[in-house]
Amino acid sequence: MFNSKLLKSREYDLPIISVGNITVGGTGKTPHTEYILALLNKTYKTAMLSRGYKRKTRGYVLADEHSTGQTIGDEPYQMKRKFPHVVVAVDANRRRGIAHLMQHGDNQSVQVIVLDDAFQHRYVHAGMTILITDYNRLITEDNMLPYGQLREHADNKNRANIVIVSKCPAGAQPIDFRIISKKLNLFPYQSLYFTMYEYGEISPLFPEQAGKEPLTKQKLKEKNAIVPAVAGIASPEDFFRHVNTFVVQCDAMAFPDHHHFTPKDYQAILHKIKSIAGTKAIIVTEKDAARMADDPSLPETLKPFIYFLPIQVKFLLHQEESFNEQILNYVTRNSRNSVVSAKKN
Repeated sequence: MFNSKLLKSREYDLPIISVGNITVGGTGKTPHTEYILALLNKTYKTAMLSRGYKRKTRGYVLADEHSTGQTIGDEPYQMKRKFPHVVVAVDANRRRGIAHLMQHGDNQSVQVIVLDDAFQHRYVHAGMTILITDYNRLITEDNMLPYGQLREHADNKNRANIVIVSKCPAGAQPIDFRIISKKLNLFPYQSLYFTMYEYGEISPLFPEQAGKEPLTKQKLKEKNAIVPAVAGIASPEDFFRHVNTFVVQCDAMAFPDHHHFTPKDYQAILHKIKSIAGTKAIIVTEKDAARMADDPSLPETLKPFIYFLPIQVKFLLHQEESFNEQILNYVTRNSRNSVVSAKKN
């Protein structure tokens, strides 16, 4: 209907960047959105708008210091914690959400909006669209639901200005990138980038309860630690693999994506901790840490042992500067001042 103009997409006079995918499951939208927020927030008053998947509220909600994962959703809550100066809002109706954000002005009006998980939300015409596909399951080698994981045909990648192949292995060779480029068969107007995950040092979720000398990856490695690793995300395999690089044994506990932990889940985790001799720690994903941080059902006895593993994207083939330049140039050219000036001319 959008292709036939039966349904209309609306354009806006400020830069809007859409990040998303066309598959079911995790392709790495959140780390890439966070990368863009970190890039833009240095120069522009930046906003992030999401639908707030699995939140307990409705309509437009502007995040503040009282927001939780329950009120705005897991990913928006995580981003607000990491980027307190970014304006974070949620609304399933993206047009209404954008209208609210354009009126937002505490000290400075919003200059650019990043739409999280909005590639398929075509009621809004984003000036820059970014489509993410998993290295291990390219959209061009997948099938439509229910046989595969595609929510729409792979040809719809042609709507994207930028295609990012995420979760590339560290040992990928130039020939691998050339093969993928050929398989995707992008148009000249589309840019192709390759990224991988880069994990940071583990951090205590509750630093005030972690003791004077919190654990590090190196300490766990030296102690030959056996550690439960908890993941409630769509594709936890890479997370578990990384935990295995610094512990002698990773006791993997996988839960469904966006899982809200129950008292029974916490008791199962606590039971594993008690059964381990020596160093006691639980490694959780950054997303799960955001859910646990304000969970009233989280037992106090678990808090000293919970560590999360930060994650960020790293561009391969020396593409980081090129990607940054493409994003910043788009925002600069389409800022409100530039648009108003062009209209006057």
